[in-house]
Amino acid sequence: MTIQDSKWGFQYSPYVYYNEHCIVFNSRHIPMKIEHGTFCKLFDFVKQFPHYIVGSNADLPIVGGSILSHDHFQGGSYEFAMAKAPVEREFTVSGFEDVKAGIVKWPMSVMRISGPDSSRLIALADKILTSWRGYTDEDAFIFAETNGEPHNTITPIARKRGEFFELDLVLRNNITTEEHPLGVYHPHAELHHIKKENIGLIEVMGLAVLPARLKTEMEILADAIVNQRDIRADETIQKHADWVEEFLPQYSDISSENVMDILHSEIALVFSKVLEHAGVYKRNEA
Repeated sequence: MTIQDSKWGFQYSPYVYYNEHCIVFNSRHIPMKIEHGTFCKLFDFVKQFPHYIVGSNADLPIVGGSILSHDHFQGGSYEFAMAKAPVEREFTVSGFEDVKAGIVKWPMSVMRISGPDSSRLIALADKILTSWRGYTDEDAFIFAETNGEPHNTITPIARKRGEFFELDLVLRNNITTEEHPLGVYHPHAELHHIKKENIGLIEVMGLAVLPARLKTEMEILADAIVNQRDIRADETIQKHADWVEEFLPQYSDISSENVMDILHSEIALVFSKVLEHAGVYKRNEA
């Protein structure tokens, strides 16, 4: 296919994380970069596939679950939870009064801009990206760079909604500390028993890509809970012991019939905390 006058490949993902999960990739072997051209390419794709969403992983290590050495996007025919999330506070950017803009009600820090003219969204996205690249808020522990290493970038997702184009811009920061060597805005250590891997585009939008080990671990854990066995005594599942002790008192009746449903529900709650950890601004009054 052709995107922005250049040759691109289109394939469906062998992983099929969601309906018609596709990868579009540049025929030239160039690194991923979030820039003006990225927004142009995303909307060029959406104009050809208006029933698809398309987005890019962030272009810095840690804040994407992606291969950064090759320019590519992910798309498909699926409505992610983030797309269903409403705008909780609208704002207007000076010079862009014709563009609707707002903060999305979501665990991560997301701005949504929309309007009938994609070129206006691209221009505003450029302005937001440039501002964010150089943005520091020490009180919130957001640093544009430390020791010359840049930290701020964006995960962008484009879609068409009726006559309007829509672009979600998720603010990302990849700073690390001694306490959080894998990333401050990354799942923290207490959640690693469920999810330790980087938070990429798909997870940002609310679909958890979880490690395959959980399938076996949850089967063993379910059996241990129902039969009241010592979870800490089993090497395979001992990492889940604190978590189980925390949620177990909330359930008065656990049986082999409902234990898996309970575990799935509790995993979902952990994943929502994963997204909160990945959000640069927390959803609190401060």
